[in-house]
Amino acid sequence: MEITGGGRLVVRITPSDLGKRVSVRRLTGGSGSAPEFTDTVGVLTSWNDGVMLITRRTGEVVSLDDSTLVAGKVVPDAPARRRGPAATRTELIEAGARAWQPVESERLGTWRLRAAAGFTRRANSALATGDPGMPLAEALDGVRRWYGARGLTPYVQLQAESPDGQERLGAQLASLGWRPEGATEVWTGSLARVGDLAADTGRVVLGRSPDGEWLRRYHRAGEGAGEHVLHVVSSGPSTWFATVPGDGDGDGGEGPAAIGRCVADGRWAGFMAVEVAPAHRRKGLARAVMASLARRALDEGASAAWLQVEEDNAPARALYTGMGFTAHHGYRYFRAAPSDPAPSDPAPGGTA
Repeated sequence: MEITGGGRLVVRITPSDLGKRVSVRRLTGGSGSAPEFTDTVGVLTSWNDGVMLITRRTGEVVSLDDSTLVAGKVVPDAPARRRGPAATRTELIEAGARAWQPVESERLGTWRLRAAAGFTRRANSALATGDPGMPLAEALDGVRRWYGARGLTPYVQLQAESPDGQERLGAQLASLGWRPEGATEVWTGSLARVGDLAADTGRVVLGRSPDGEWLRRYHRAGEGAGEHVLHVVSSGPSTWFATVPGDGDGDGGEGPAAIGRCVADGRWAGFMAVEVAPAHRRKGLARAVMASLARRALDEGASAAWLQVEEDNAPARALYTGMGFTAHHGYRYFRAAPSDPAPSDPAPGGTA
């Protein structure tokens, strides 16, 4: 909070700071010598008629009365990372899109509509990049119609704290009843460091396509994975699958002990679907899978690594931190309200 030399809290933000990341403190209760305060950090997305809207990284929109403010300031962007490869958001967004390709794709202005029969939100959401090139209401109607025609729930994917102000777009979606969910971060790191992990890679089997056992372990595939699942997981410039066969020691014959997927794409190697069977966790298998995949990607000329991890997945975040990965940027999805499909749309279907 902004504190003057005399120890007083000061509000140093104005409506002209719309689109900037701010930190505010407001009075929420208490009295006398024991007041109660609440701090909020996020992007200032609206300030009208005494009401401020601040959008957090998770997509949650906080509404507060500006008369309750006791302190506030604009906070700088996160400092430049001291580790990991340099990369722009656009570069990583495009690498991620190439590594997880939908069955269908169509442009809606600058946005990209993607569908794969409901298999994962990444492959079944409108990737919003900048202004759609048309009024927002028109773009959202187009999104609803396109996904409704396929029996899918309409989703829009937005970047968190993006330079082009997608929090403001998220706040508009929230005001229209779209619900934020699936807060995720993209992390980057040195591929050589992952390949140099002291891991037992002798049991890891690499292949160019996912077999039935690999799909059996992959929790998102579900029973009897169809062609749409195979299309998505097999996509990418140079895709590799890793499998650690089960050894019968507590796996109950339920498939591989661990799996993973990596897409080599120029200087980048993207890691996805790294999963370990419950009975085989804490044995270093995730490290072994990633080390094996990293060495193959290094052989193909890649030098930098990226992956995606949900913000509430503490075990995965701890694992990747230990491998030298750091957060680069975040994204989240906005889901259309169930009560607001396009008039001609069928009932929305489920998504992963």
